[in-house]
Amino acid sequence: MASSAGLALCGQALVVGGGSRFLATSTESSDDDSVFIYDCSTAEKKAEENNGEDRQSLDKGSDMILASTFSKSGSYFALTDDSKRLILFRTKPWQCLSVRTVVRRCTALTFTASEEKVLVADKSGDVYSFPVLEPHGCGRLELGHLSMLLDVAVSPDDRFILTADRDEKIRVSWAMAPHNIESFCLGHTEFVSRIFVVPSHPDLLLSSSGDCTLRLWEYRSGRQLHCCHLASLPEPAEPRGHKRFAASRIAFWCREDCVALLCDCIPVVFIFQLDVPQQQLVYRQQLSFQHRVWDVAFEESQGLWVLQDCQETPLVLCRPEGGQWQSVPENAVLKQVSSRLRGDWAMLEGSAGVDDSFGSLYKATFDNMTSYLKKKEERLRQQREKRRRRKSPSPGGQAKRTRPEEASWSS
Repeated sequence: MASSAGLALCGQALVVGGGSRFLATSTESSDDDSVFIYDCSTAEKKAEENNGEDRQSLDKGSDMILASTFSKSGSYFALTDDSKRLILFRTKPWQCLSVRTVVRRCTALTFTASEEKVLVADKSGDVYSFPVLEPHGCGRLELGHLSMLLDVAVSPDDRFILTADRDEKIRVSWAMAPHNIESFCLGHTEFVSRIFVVPSHPDLLLSSSGDCTLRLWEYRSGRQLHCCHLASLPEPAEPRGHKRFAASRIAFWCREDCVALLCDCIPVVFIFQLDVPQQQLVYRQQLSFQHRVWDVAFEESQGLWVLQDCQETPLVLCRPEGGQWQSVPENAVLKQVSSRLRGDWAMLEGSAGVDDSFGSLYKATFDNMTSYLKKKEERLRQQREKRRRRKSPSPGGQAKRTRPEEASWSS
């Protein structure tokens, strides 16, 4: 979850978060006792040490959850908040293991495949690793960019760390020696909002960007395999009147090699099929909703879960029926989780007014040349006017005055 309201799924563990709180439950059970609720505002707050790196005044933050993720097995869950804390949980059963301080506010995080470390990417462009088996261990700087990082991922074999930044780049670094760069995936023309290594095809990477594209890469070589321009897709949706939009979530369903793409500020979920033999993404369908969609996630056994800005039906479950994805009637678990969310709607309602979270990341263009040319033309006009006035006769029409020596000579 990378926004104030989000959804995370791993196995049968489901987490819905909003503001500073999250609710965790199981999709296998509708028992109220299986629900775990945590509020970051109650977490331990440690005084920041001034180590000379940053002497700005202490910023306490708002405790809002900025990013969160499950480990591969679902045994661990981690989040970072606006108060610059990394909070680690065990999920079986749910228990908070540690609260650690990070250097900068974080934008994304992920566990290594071995679940020995959690990698945290921050706004200053750095990636830190924190040990999982030593819950109170200090962080270690792994790598850095010159630009703000927006996402981080690892290869399924833990050999590579993949990072996406605001300056249109995807970098593939060796995990054991991050200063050694394997490749760059270049082609996006705006910030790279999300990256996702395909679990069932570990050499492939999906990426999305503010340039309204979804791209498929062979990331070790940096070779682009396919580019899909979202603005050119059929069945245009009315909310696509936005000139620019970026993907806030890429979800993958291994069972059908299906990709779900959620774009910021658009109540539409795009469905693609990953055609591995042809090395391309095939557009299948778009799911339109009446309310803003906050997040989406696949559950392998049930389908696509959708979290939306609607108190009556905050969660929707979609499955493929007859070749088309569509919502299905509420089951016991869906009713139970939806009921809890309606009761704790204050946790999510603050997200209703949140605007485009990527709007400030687009490159700003300034047309200084037009202003310069206008000023230059005005200056030249004024100079021509002055020269014209010098050459023109005086306004009274008086004749040229005769010098005294000329008058005596004529007499």
